[in-house]
This record gives sequence, C-alpha cells and structure tokens, in this order.
Amino acid sequence: MVEFTICFLKKGDQILLLNRDFPEWMGAWNGVGGKIEKNETPLAGALREIKEETGIALQDITYKGKITWTDGTINFGCMYAFIAELPESYSYVTPIKVAEGILDWKDLSWIFHPQNVGIADLKYYLPKMLEETNNYEYIFTYKESKLIEVTTTPLTQTFTV
Repeated sequence: MVEFTICFLKKGDQILLLNRDFPEWMGAWNGVGGKIEKNETPLAGALREIKEETGIALQDITYKGKITWTDGTINFGCMYAFIAELPESYSYVTPIKVAEGILDWKDLSWIFHPQNVGIADLKYYLPKMLEETNNYEYIFTYKESKLIEVTTTPLTQTFTV
C-alpha cells in the first residue's frame, strides 16, 4: 500500500493550497504533501514535503487523521493528514509558482463553497479536521475508478508520528 502525507497550512481563515501541475489531482487545489519515503515517519514526510513544496520550514504540525482509498476489498493507499497553524502575521506572499504548481492562500469560504469544482476531495474531511479535536479515518471506496462512498470512523488508537 502506498502511503502519502497531506498538510494544510492555516493562517486565520485562509489555507495555503497548491494547484498541482502533475497527477494526482493535476489542476485541482489541494494541500501540500506527497509520498512517504522508505524508513520515513508520516510526520517526517509531512515536514519534508512542506519544506520542499513551499520553502517553509516547520517543526510543529498536528496530526488530524488518515484518508484511506479502497475498492471495498483491498486498500490501495492512504494519506496521513496534518494541520499547521501559522500566526496571522506570518508573511508568505502568493500566488507563487513552484516546481509542483501554483501556491496561493484561499479563504475557507471559497474552499467550501458548494459550487467550487476546482478543489480536490477536501469537502469530505477538511471541515471535520478544522472543527474537531478528535481524529478520524476517512475511507474512500471506489468502484471502477468512481467514488461511490465515503465513511468516517473515529480513530481510537494513539498515533505516534
């Protein structure tokens, strides 16, 4: 199973999103992150990806849950999610073109607008990650490459990153 990280850098009512130039989610706005390397923890992978994709060096991010992709029988990947709270005074000028695509601060109202079709599947998990202290596993079930169901299960075990 392939493992990834995703991190949402939040500053007030804005989140730094990346519009990727490459698959997966090419052309859609999403958090920053990527594949966890061999012998790397999810936390280390998230911190490395943040630095690589944004140039921002962070040490304090919060684990917020796990997204798993399945066909109902086999789990074919997962993504460990993190949120970083930045001070509202933090200066990071956008939009900016980086190797992975375009980074820009997006208002939460824009991200969650019901008619926004330019966002990755954030609507299924990001609101709960922002609003709740509990962590969840979000299970995305696909049939013939089409999303057919998203279920949410509380994570009761302690996760060591």
